[in-house]
Amino acid sequence: MSTFAKRERLLLADLLEAEGPDAPTLCEGWQTRDLAAHVVVRERRPDAAGGILIKQLAPRLERVMAEFASKPYEELIQLIRTGPPRFSPFQLKQVDEMSNTVEFYVHTEDVRRAQPDWTPRELDGVFQDALWSRLERSARLMGRGTPTGLVLRRPDGQTAVAHRGTPVVTVTGEPSELLLFSYGRQDAADVQLEGEKDAVAKLHETKQLGI
Repeated sequence: MSTFAKRERLLLADLLEAEGPDAPTLCEGWQTRDLAAHVVVRERRPDAAGGILIKQLAPRLERVMAEFASKPYEELIQLIRTGPPRFSPFQLKQVDEMSNTVEFYVHTEDVRRAQPDWTPRELDGVFQDALWSRLERSARLMGRGTPTGLVLRRPDGQTAVAHRGTPVVTVTGEPSELLLFSYGRQDAADVQLEGEKDAVAKLHETKQLGI
């Protein structure tokens, strides 16, 4: 597995283990046990994981998720640490890096930022650049349902247009925070929104901008 994806995987597993199975997360309706089950199903049950994106497959995903959530919590943590099964596409370094770096970073923050005593995590510039690269490529997809025009901007001025339209709202923050905002964690993301007051309010109320 590649460097960032492996690091974020192990951080997530350690955090889930430390918080225990019943801790809150930023994922609505999910405790840490549910989040752990989601991560395992996504990697190990492609027959069910399609329900994450395909509405018709959602009932099957829910059933399989419930099966895994009922397993011993320690087993789920070990499956996350171990990684995908031998013949999974996620075993390919490039697939792992592209698919899991953001996934594990966001879910780690889902656990961290749901705790009352959480503190900001220091991220190095290389990792921020890697997150920005992924955000640039996915911005249009993630912003497709946005009710306003949307521009994502780094503090250094680099921008990505997530949705064309008017009025325009510009969201400024580090790539890590822009990712959290774009994945529907608006209340937990350290970003600044600029634009018409009504447009900013409408955007902030959007539960999930894309995927």
